[in-house]
Amino acid sequence: MKKLSFFIALLLLFSSALFAQMGINTDNSLPDNSAMLDVKSNSKGILIPRITTDQRNAISTPVDGLLIFNLTTGCFNYYLGGSWKSFCGATEPEFQCGMKIIDSRDGKMYNTVKIGTQCWMAQNLNIGARINGSQEQTNNSIIEKYCYADLESNCDVYGGLYQWDELMQYATTPGVQGICPTGWHIPTDSEWTALTTFLGGESVAGGKMKEAGYVHWLSPNTGATNSSGFTALPGGNRYSNGNFYDLSDFAYFWSSTEYSSTNAWHRHLFYHYEDVYRYNLYSKTRGFSARCVQD
Repeated sequence: MKKLSFFIALLLLFSSALFAQMGINTDNSLPDNSAMLDVKSNSKGILIPRITTDQRNAISTPVDGLLIFNLTTGCFNYYLGGSWKSFCGATEPEFQCGMKIIDSRDGKMYNTVKIGTQCWMAQNLNIGARINGSQEQTNNSIIEKYCYADLESNCDVYGGLYQWDELMQYATTPGVQGICPTGWHIPTDSEWTALTTFLGGESVAGGKMKEAGYVHWLSPNTGATNSSGFTALPGGNRYSNGNFYDLSDFAYFWSSTEYSSTNAWHRHLFYHYEDVYRYNLYSKTRGFSARCVQD
């Protein structure tokens, strides 16, 4: 009975230590009232995780305030507001491809990925005020978007759908910013081609770009590995008659390069093939998904 009481007393002692302030020292002093952890030493320091820039960028969903020592730059880094900062006036840029970016216009956060020499958003853009598919997007100083089946929840997953003119913000110059955040632009036809060429050509690039599995894509989602990190989702499209089609079947992406006054170059990915299809067939009044590439 005495042993049991002693064991319970130890449990209570350790429980209070786990959920109370902690002091680590050699002088048996209590931790300061203002600190959860109070470390005192006259001869030793504290080591926090020491990792390279690449290892840091591979951390999944870092929390604001996360602290590491960067072996690549020799600086302490902390995570805040969607990117890594430095305590020592780092020589590295504030943003490096692979970090998340925050669109200052609405606070939405996007993953990014480096593919070859290009830095792409790894999610479909979702900016603007939703209008119904029965309406036309207009040049009214308000960015407008369609959500598949007129459901905002579909925009949350697949991003917005945009007519070409709205996407371009009524410019026609290839590579314009359009509705992309500052520092990013609507990819040109040649930039899309550079992407698919780097991934092995149009006949296989689609599989490397599509999100793997069947959470969003229909089976068989042929060839889908997402080895590029592009994470293409099948957001479908809004037809010129105002109806929505092809959710889970197709991913449609505009380029910023015109084919004619009524048509523009675009890319399709299909659930049944691993190809990327380059087309100029569809009218600019269709609503397609948008990706941005860094300037």
